Amino acid sequence: MSGVLKLVKSDAAGGVILIIAAALAILLANLDSTAVGYQSFLNWQPHSSAAGNAHPLTTLFWVNDVLMVFFFLQVGLEVKRELISGALASRQQALFPLIAALGGMLAPALIFLLFTRHSSEGQSGWAIPTATDIAFALGILALLGNRVPVAIKVFLMALAVIDDLGAIVIIALFYSGSPNVAALAMAVAVIVVMAVMNRCGVRSRIAWLVAGAALWYVVLLSGIHATLAGVILGMMMPVRGEGSNSAAARLTHQLEPWVRWLILPLFAFANAGVVLKGLSVGDMLSALPLGIMAGLLIGKPLGITLVCWLSARLGITRLPVSTRISDIAAVGVLCGIGFTMSVFIATLAYGQQGGALINEAKLGILGGSILSALCGYCLLRYRYSR
Repeated sequence: MSGVLKLVKSDAAGGVILIIAAALAILLANLDSTAVGYQSFLNWQPHSSAAGNAHPLTTLFWVNDVLMVFFFLQVGLEVKRELISGALASRQQALFPLIAALGGMLAPALIFLLFTRHSSEGQSGWAIPTATDIAFALGILALLGNRVPVAIKVFLMALAVIDDLGAIVIIALFYSGSPNVAALAMAVAVIVVMAVMNRCGVRSRIAWLVAGAALWYVVLLSGIHATLAGVILGMMMPVRGEGSNSAAARLTHQLEPWVRWLILPLFAFANAGVVLKGLSVGDMLSALPLGIMAGLLIGKPLGITLVCWLSARLGITRLPVSTRISDIAAVGVLCGIGFTMSVFIATLAYGQQGGALINEAKLGILGGSILSALCGYCLLRYRYSR
């Protein structure tokens, strides 16, 4: 029984559930007997009303625009915790993973743009291979057990947190619609109220969640992607003064099982259903999926390793204790697992442009993420088994 509980609480178990959910979605989307039912499930809505007269209340809307807010809230809380008292608390601690994350976002984007240089529609997804999936990456690392040095685990966690923060900024700047100025002004007003709540030391989780719900609604109306409200709420909640008893710490603890076991698997199930019918071998080997795969599998480790090596040689940063550049390169390969955030960006980039592009993009994400996971695991296992 204790072994089962240990497995359930491990990072690896969360990654396995995501893989199962994604595989089930692909299976259902391509079987003749279930494909129509799968699409009907995603497009089902209880009635014809719409949020803000623009967002049909389909199952996909509830998963991507409502439930994923809680995932982004958890990301915001994690980022703030790391900035206040964790791996990003000091300039010296934050600089190395920050530089690594920047290199890990720039190189994949450039490689993707190189592959898709002849397709203006395809190039709109340039940010797809820039993301790292924290759940998957830490899950693969957990499979290696205690043989991996603590410094490497901290580096991966800090890099993934900064990477997610960078992806959130990219979504806000490049993948949001034309803003509704009135709704945007209301969102700013709610954020000001949150700042006052933080300043006054409001600790009630209910009060914060009510403010977060108000922010989500006005952000949804503004044209900016509503999930950003979760990040803002997480960054605004107080974390000082009460340690593990703070409102943010308690909310993080309560969110974690819901996000791991329900929200992320639902997201994977709703968004990983690549329809392979109609896709030829030429489509699968076209510029878009190959660009994403190359960006994840080659661009991520190349960008991370190159900027880390260069910054260390120039004396700007120092490698983590007891690590070599080969360790950083192996972790860089693992960072090519971009499943959750990459699929999320792909739906924003190609969701309105037809099924072919989004299917090719998801195919590239799945292929690149699986190869990165396998290669990263093998490299780290070889490295630390010696």
